[in-house]
Amino acid sequence: MSSQDTTAASLEAARALVPAQLLAALESTELPAYLVGGAVRDALLGVEELGPDLDVAIEGELDPVLDLLGVEDSRSHERFGTATVLLGDRPLDLARTRSETYEHPGALPEVEPATILTDLERRDFTINAIALPLSGPPELLDPHGGVADLAARRLRLIHPGSLLDDPTRALRGARYAARLGLEPDAETRELLALTDLTSVSAERVEAELLRIGAETEAVRAFGLLDEWGVLEIGDDCLALMAEAAEYVQTEPWVRLVERPELLATIATAQPDALESASELAAAKGDRPTPELFELAGGRSDLELAIARAKGAEWLDRHVSEWRRVALTIDGDSLIAAGVDEGPDVGRGLRAALHARLDGSIGATPEEELGVALAAVEPR
Repeated sequence: MSSQDTTAASLEAARALVPAQLLAALESTELPAYLVGGAVRDALLGVEELGPDLDVAIEGELDPVLDLLGVEDSRSHERFGTATVLLGDRPLDLARTRSETYEHPGALPEVEPATILTDLERRDFTINAIALPLSGPPELLDPHGGVADLAARRLRLIHPGSLLDDPTRALRGARYAARLGLEPDAETRELLALTDLTSVSAERVEAELLRIGAETEAVRAFGLLDEWGVLEIGDDCLALMAEAAEYVQTEPWVRLVERPELLATIATAQPDALESASELAAAKGDRPTPELFELAGGRSDLELAIARAKGAEWLDRHVSEWRRVALTIDGDSLIAAGVDEGPDVGRGLRAALHARLDGSIGATPEEELGVALAAVEPR
């Protein structure tokens, strides 16, 4: 089979992912529709297992299509002319083809209905500006040379103002480049270095960083952001990320911390979390001493996970064993035994817990209460 035949077969396979229910609705409305974005890109690259999301651009209003689909599980965004529906087990993102204008850098766009060619022009990178018609021969619309850029493994912005309009596109670019092995062309590289993420909300930046953190090649993507000058991360944080990305997928951490959140926190070098982690990493021990227990107490799982990446191996036992130890007595037990309400109650309970942790007493109310009372002055 020739490469041309292989490409055609791949595109037909991508088109076959679109549910027949949607194709029937589009045929009834006679609205031109196109598969766009990642599904087309990945089909051209020969990716065997395409991603879970499908993006369909429709030249016309969505309401007639949604009415024919009759789906209850949908989310519509009228301002942008988009809707997400679930047909079977695969979410579908439907969008009215549109143009976009930005009132100021980083603003959310104002949209107007437009043709598919105009719609492709408003996108971020050429590799994402390729459309596959959902009817007729599988002939691509590729007005910006995205197919050639894919073949050359080149990341290229569609227009010079792209990152000014939406700086988060630089973050998406790193995600694509790391996943697909792309290199920005010279002009794109220059524009990436000028990216100003402060012109968009922290929430939008965080959302993109979390998406990067979920990637298999997350550390590589964060490294590219540092290399391109988009985010100042530094070699130390990148090394810390590489360590964290490995162990966070092992027990007990895989049940405690989300990998994307952990990597994004390290990437942005949040001072409080990193300072706390350094303090924990400086402590040593393989037994549950009162000092270690108190040092780790009250810290978030995220702080503990960063400290583990910094070398605090004792935290493996802390999160899986030590902090799970629970007393059979409580504050009321001490008050009933004659301890005044106030700091003495907490001091007595901590003493009992420390004794349980180091194994000097068993898990009985009598032994715990004895240690607690010995640590305070009863009334």
